Amino acid sequence: RARHIGPPDGGWGWMIVAGCFLVTICTRAVTRCISIFFVEFQAYFGQDYARTAWIHSIVDCATMLCAPLGSLISNHVSCQVGIMLGGLLASSGLILSSFATSLEHLYLSLGVLTGLGFALCYSPAIAMVGKYFNKRKALAYGIAMSGSGIGTFILAPVVQLLIEQFSWRGALLILGGFVLNLCVCGALMRPISLKEDRKTVPEFLEQDHVPETEKQDLKQVSICSPLIKVWSCECLCYCSWKEYDFLLMPGFMVLAVSVLFMAYGCSPLFVYLVPYALSVGVSHHQAAFLMSILGVIDIIGNITFGWLTDRRCLKKHRYFCYLFAVGMDGLCCLFLPVLQNFPLLVPFSFTFGYFDGAYVTLIPVMTADVVGTSSLSSALGVVYFLHAIPYLVSPPVAGWLVDTTGSYTASFLLCGFSMIFSSTLLCFARLAKKIKRTHLRSLTSDTGMKQHMWTNGAIAYSVTAELDQKDVEFLAVDTNSCSNR
Repeated sequence: RARHIGPPDGGWGWMIVAGCFLVTICTRAVTRCISIFFVEFQAYFGQDYARTAWIHSIVDCATMLCAPLGSLISNHVSCQVGIMLGGLLASSGLILSSFATSLEHLYLSLGVLTGLGFALCYSPAIAMVGKYFNKRKALAYGIAMSGSGIGTFILAPVVQLLIEQFSWRGALLILGGFVLNLCVCGALMRPISLKEDRKTVPEFLEQDHVPETEKQDLKQVSICSPLIKVWSCECLCYCSWKEYDFLLMPGFMVLAVSVLFMAYGCSPLFVYLVPYALSVGVSHHQAAFLMSILGVIDIIGNITFGWLTDRRCLKKHRYFCYLFAVGMDGLCCLFLPVLQNFPLLVPFSFTFGYFDGAYVTLIPVMTADVVGTSSLSSALGVVYFLHAIPYLVSPPVAGWLVDTTGSYTASFLLCGFSMIFSSTLLCFARLAKKIKRTHLRSLTSDTGMKQHMWTNGAIAYSVTAELDQKDVEFLAVDTNSCSNR
């Protein structure tokens, strides 16, 4: 385990970025490509759209719902072990899915098992990037998170070709072998011990309820996983609380609520953009091209927005850059129902894809700014956990609105307002924090002025008293001298 006072901002950190890049390809890109199997599953099992669509929803939901479990294994055992275990589970799920005989089988193997494996890999890999980078954190995250867009752009035609050549069973079997590369990615995740990570042990050793013998034993143990450092029940409870004490931070609470609305707004568009384009008369080839544009521009948004927000002029304003990106995606969703032809939908794909990549890059950066680097892994697990319910619920709700109203307008308007509300909530929270800080500063300055006035008054009084006493003594001496005369 390498030890550093602060993040090295380079060196082996770029290998961590490369490993996280491959993790996002094997998790998020593969998840998006599962939708390519939709028609094949529907035709083979003879089921309707709603039942078949649950496969993709369960994968996404399981990946985000089990994200805290991935953080827990990473914190208490090892990031390397967690990602390797996740790779084995995800690969096993895809391989077992190639032998599926019913949709229920796919729900368990492709949905639950593969989603659980992805969850063990995704948040720990992203958290490792935050531990190795500080000054160039946004750029590092931009490169790492671009794996989702690049992977989708490359894997989508490859998966379609595999289905045509080997059927959907053979394609899933090959994907299972490809996902085993997560084990290689896990091997790259070399642990790092930062100065702020080592602060929790001395603080704990100062507690009175810890016996002296255990203190000596703990001091002799090298910096390793908390389960090795602490084995008693009290120690374990203390460390668990220290890992998740950020849950009571007001800033994190506001961020968590905003993430719920943001996740609800962004999910349905990836499911219904192609059906909407087909409904307004766009050809199948052009509709697929819209998704390709969105994926490629997503990559550009990941990297360029990460690079821009690392510049000195914007680094202090990354919070508002994130709000701007989320709000722009919300506005894009609001204008989508009036875009009725392919030439108008192309600029939409460019704009939405760019700002989608932008705010996805800044989510880990925002989380790190709120909770700090030492709690980043646990906090990211909670943040991605909060994505689970919106990812599971929003596509069926959007589909119900389409069935009820007969158009996509209500669905897209709901998505747009949800993302705009997410951005507005964070904006008002920052303004309220700024007003409170200004008020506290004014109170502090007033208190300081009063204290200064009181101090000056006390000095003046003491000087006056001293002068009066001297005058009294002088008068007394003068009186005595006169009487003697």
